[in-house]
Order: sequence, then structure tokens, then C-alpha cells
Amino acid sequence: MKNVNLVYGVKDKPGLLKTILFALQQVLAILAATIVVPVIVGNGMAQSAALLGAGIGTIVYLLFTKFKSPVFLGSSFAFIDSMGVAFSAAATAELSASAGFLGLILGAIMAGLVYVVIAVVIKMVGVKWIDKIMPASVIGPTVAIIGLSLSVNAIGDLGKGNVLAPVQEWIISGKTGLPEQVINFYPTANFYICLLCALVTLATVIVCSVYGKKMLKIIPFIIGICAGYAVAAIFTVIGILTENPALQIINFGLFSEMSWKPAFTFVEAFKGFDGFKGSYIGQIAVAYVPVAFVVFAEHLADHKNISSIIGSDLLAEPGLHRTLLGDGVGSMVGAFFGGCPNTTYGESVGCVAISGNASIVTILTAAIICIVASFFTPLMTLLATIPSCVMGGVCMTLYGFIAVSGLKMIQTVDLNENRNLFTVSVILVAGVGGMVLNIGAITITSIACALILGILVNLLTSKIKK
Repeated sequence: MKNVNLVYGVKDKPGLLKTILFALQQVLAILAATIVVPVIVGNGMAQSAALLGAGIGTIVYLLFTKFKSPVFLGSSFAFIDSMGVAFSAAATAELSASAGFLGLILGAIMAGLVYVVIAVVIKMVGVKWIDKIMPASVIGPTVAIIGLSLSVNAIGDLGKGNVLAPVQEWIISGKTGLPEQVINFYPTANFYICLLCALVTLATVIVCSVYGKKMLKIIPFIIGICAGYAVAAIFTVIGILTENPALQIINFGLFSEMSWKPAFTFVEAFKGFDGFKGSYIGQIAVAYVPVAFVVFAEHLADHKNISSIIGSDLLAEPGLHRTLLGDGVGSMVGAFFGGCPNTTYGESVGCVAISGNASIVTILTAAIICIVASFFTPLMTLLATIPSCVMGGVCMTLYGFIAVSGLKMIQTVDLNENRNLFTVSVILVAGVGGMVLNIGAITITSIACALILGILVNLLTSKIKK
């Protein structure tokens, strides 16, 4: 593998100021997704603790991968339902609220142990089998699906600020022909102002990346976010002065609600031993272990993708067993502090691809910034005030680059062969169509479903050809 588009390679060490700026850019790229998971799960989980867990988990990952894989670990969306089970099962079993936090840690340990077992097996049998069952015709479209599946989140954020709550409205089947459901919408003026902020952010990122020189070209996300934030701040100040909420995009009120002490998961968890039941452990295992196998598929796709970007096969060196161990153990450590199991982030991969900066020092510095920021409440609050529309503008490029990276892998595939054509087609349709399987408390994501179907089709057609 070879890639000549990198400004800084994995082993390169930019100067101190550049490293800090690059690291901050990485933090901004992964921030929204990392801190939104505890918000979705609720039950008193803290955003600052999740950021701390992500930072420490990333350092663990870097240690296991011998500082050769420039990827940041953040809160995993795949385990959101599992985390909900930890709290609901505790309530059903009439355990204390703290038992739910202990369940988060136990679940992450169980999921991490799945990675450890798989890593041991791979260390014994090697990775050649992966190229046989997951060639470019399988991995390429799967990576593309990762970016395309995330695109829904980016587009959904374009019209959202952080002040006004969405208004719910019923869609009645008799009027629209659609099933009866609830939709969210924002006041028209607020929506278009948010959209303007998003487009300013997007345009700034593009201009800096395409026409920028030196630093402007390497830190387009920071400049783009600053530009979008500035426009949002102007409208927000005008909205505050005129008492017009439709013009308010940034929620500066967050500064008055700051909590000066991160609520770490282990602090609450250690209060939950009283009356702990074996049946509860069983429920946690059922909720977490199967999901770990699903996330393993995404782990493969992410590392195939970053390998193509940096021009070095990470599955061979440092080895898939090491990346799995780093991901698994890093996930355990992350959950210990923040409750959220970690996983490699596509946003981080996209940031490396767009900026051309694969320096491992940048990833390490980003992890340290996350750890420090989790204890510095004003900084955490400032980051939390970045409106969704601004991050949506940035994520349009991040997620798009992930999708394009996958499509680049398909360039080497001969689509004139029906075997490859069927494999790619099935993956794209299953992924874009949002094929999701819910088996009890287990949710097999669209990415995992697409990858599994692609592997089966590839094996089926390879068998017939042979």
C-alpha cells in the first residue's frame, strides 16, 4: 500500500503549535458523537465522563497498536440499547440506581472480552482468511455504507440550533397517505438561519481545503467551525437583544448550568453492590455480548479504510489481533470512567483523510486534550455550545469522505463480473435501505447486516465459480 496524499505520515511529528491545532481539530471531529451517547441513554450519565473515557481508551488503544494506527476511540452508538438494558434491568430487579452503572461496566467488560477471545484466535490462525471472505468487493461498499449511514445524522443537524426545542406535529394517515406518526420540525426562521450557519461552515471547510495554503489547508475544520459559530453568535446576540427566540442559535445559558465535578461511572457503580443478583448479570451478558460480534465487523471495515488512507496494512502490522485488543481493552477502560463502550470512529478516519495528517502524535495529543477538558468545565461547556447546525456542516464533509474512501476501494474491482456486481449491489442496497434486525435486546445495525449479506453472497458466488 502507498499513499502520497499525506502531509504528515504516522511517524511524523509536527511542531508543538501545529500538533495542538491538529489535535483540537480531531477533538472537534469526534466531540458531538462522543458526548451525545450519554445524553441519549440518560439516567444521570455525564458527557464529561464520556469524554474522559474516550481519551483514556484512545491511549490504551495506541499502546496496544504500538502507536501505528492513527484512530481515535469514542462512545459507541451500537451499545446504546444495551446500556439502556443495564438501567431498565436494574429497575426491574428492584436494584438500586447505582446497579445500573455497575451494569454498564460489567457489560463493557463482557464485550471487551469477546474482542480478546477473537484476537487470540486471529493470532493463532492469522488474517489471510479475511482477504478471502472480505475482498475489496465486500470491504469497499461496506466502508461506503458507514459514511452514507451517518449522513442522515449530518443532514438532520443542518436545521438545528441549541436553543429552541423541536415542535412535534402529528402526520395523520388520512391526510397524507402515510402511517400515523410524530415528526419534529423547527420554526421556519430558526431553521433557515441554522441552515445558513451550516452552509457557511461547509463552504469555509471546502474553500480552506481546496484553496488554502499551508496551515489553512490542514486545519479546515477548526476554521469552518469558527466561521459557522461566529455567524450563529451574531444571530443569537441579535435574538437576545430583540427578545426573538427564532434568531437564537447558541444556548449560552449552558454556562449558568455548569457542573464543576464530572460524574464518573465507577463512583456510582461501586455503590451498587448491595443486593446484586445473578439474573441481572445474565441480562447484561445477553444485551452486550452479541453486539460485540456486530461491532467487530465495523472494526474490520474501519481499519481497512484507515489502512488505505495511510498506505499501510494495519491488519498485518501491528496486526488485527493488536487492534482488537486495543479496541476491546480501551472500550472497557472507557466504560469504567464514562459508562460508554468505545469504538474506532469514522469521524476520526475522515479527519485524517481530509487534512492529510496521520501523525500518531496528533491522536495522542487529542486524547490528552479530552482528558484535560473533561475536568475543565468551562471548556466542556464552550464545546457543548457549538450548535448542531455547525457540526452538521462539518460532518457533511467527514461522512462524505468516508463514503468516498469506500468507493475508491471498488475502483480495483471488476464490476463486469457478475460475482462482484452482485456482492457490491447487495451491500449497497442493504446498507442504504437501512436493513436492521432486532432480535430481542440485540440490534444488528444496517452496516453489520450489509457486511454479513455481502460476505454470504461473495462466498456463494465464489463457490459456484469454483
